[in-house]
Amino acid sequence: MEKARRVIHVVAGVLADRDGRVLIAQRPAGKHLAGRWEFPGGKSMADEPAFEALQRELIEELGVQARHARPLIRYRHAYEDFCVDLDVWRVESWSGTPESLEGQALDWVMPDRLAEHDLLPADRPVVLALLLPDRYLITGTIESDQDFRSRLGRAVQRGHKLVQLRVPGGTRPDLEHLAGIAAGVCVNSDCALLINGEPRVAVEIALQVGAAGIHVPSRYLPAILHRPVPDSALMGVSVHNAAELLDAIRIRADFAVLGPVLPTPSHVGEPTLGWDGFERLVSGKPLPVYALGGVSQAHLESTWRAGGQGVAGISAFW
Repeated sequence: MEKARRVIHVVAGVLADRDGRVLIAQRPAGKHLAGRWEFPGGKSMADEPAFEALQRELIEELGVQARHARPLIRYRHAYEDFCVDLDVWRVESWSGTPESLEGQALDWVMPDRLAEHDLLPADRPVVLALLLPDRYLITGTIESDQDFRSRLGRAVQRGHKLVQLRVPGGTRPDLEHLAGIAAGVCVNSDCALLINGEPRVAVEIALQVGAAGIHVPSRYLPAILHRPVPDSALMGVSVHNAAELLDAIRIRADFAVLGPVLPTPSHVGEPTLGWDGFERLVSGKPLPVYALGGVSQAHLESTWRAGGQGVAGISAFW
């Protein structure tokens, strides 16, 4: 029988400066995986609240006092001999100037350059969570090409940075046509466009129009054996239960959309997860998860408290 791995509870904080760079620290000699880079933090004590543990660790390591922080992502990572339950927070305000108090090297790095550093194996989901926005727009019904272009343009102007092109019931030519329009709107707006559809078709269209990646509906997950896009592309998946979430992790999706969380006018009477159900499903999962179904920007705090990345929606944003 395989020996049960020891579980270590760790809190970590993401501090960002005015330029958007985040602080990472290099593990000093003598520690496990010395020389690798990580987000500042450390072990939490038994029954110690996570935010209090984070405050203590940042004072001990960096000499800064965290004033306000919000949950970013929580998950478990298995090493060969032990597991780490990692509770990562985005530190939104602090006092003091970070300095090395434990002999560790420090570096401020833009989130999109973190992959160039030799981060701990456990930290990939943190990088993904930092790169993804807290809102995920899914396109809805349209009346014409101009209506589509105008709606998407207004959404981009409102600050949406991640868009899923979804054309339910549409043909491939329909999807290709709208993908071309969407790419034209997004290309100069720092907005990532994902194409929803059967993976092979979605990949082909994404390549044609220069989209950032694809979004895979849950019905296709069981048949996918390997990640269908390179690591340089984004891949989101739709999931509704624990088995589908595990499929998303198996194929190395960058993020998932889970729902329905709350009742929606379009699905009256259908079962919903509620925030407790959403939290149970995402707890410990090593990928960012958006809440979907009856949610809007007003539900961001609830989503973060439940361990989610943010909110996804059609009617709330489209």
